[in-house]
Amino acid sequence: MTAQHLFHVRGYDAVSIAELTAALGINPPSFYAAFGSKAALFHRVLDRWAGSGAIPLTDMLQPDRPAAEALSALLEAAARRYAADPAATGCLVLEGTRCDDPEARRAALSFNQAGEAVIREYIKARHPEEAQRLADFVSTTMSGLSAKARHGHSLEQLLATARLAALAIEQALSDQLRTVTKRNPQQ
Repeated sequence: MTAQHLFHVRGYDAVSIAELTAALGINPPSFYAAFGSKAALFHRVLDRWAGSGAIPLTDMLQPDRPAAEALSALLEAAARRYAADPAATGCLVLEGTRCDDPEARRAALSFNQAGEAVIREYIKARHPEEAQRLADFVSTTMSGLSAKARHGHSLEQLLATARLAALAIEQALSDQLRTVTKRNPQQ
């Protein structure tokens, strides 16, 4: 929890081994014996985050929920989560994908890609033709919300962006439905 907070508040690159060992109350040899490296600790933090701090994608993207509604709720949840702690804004995973350390960046990217896959598969089950395009849009919007939260946007600003993006999703799905109906009038 302590390392997670440091990484979230300051970003992976800005946290030194000295800060981690001081915060954890251990010396550097004990740190390396316990974790192996700063990147390995970050990977552990991401594992923990995925189980307890990340947006619960599978809970939000329920099979019986309309796609536009679920994706809208997901974007609003992201906005709220990214602004919830004024000291630790943004998304730990998304911000980790921007760090300089290749090993830590790969770890964050793997968690990010797993989340994107969940979103894409959810959309694909309902709107296969739109799965990649909408998943990319949702992912890009979430990245932008995280970055804006890190740069000081308020919850109200983040929610306004999430709601505007939700309108775009709704419009895209409506357009796609009209196109399918024109091609297959008996549907």
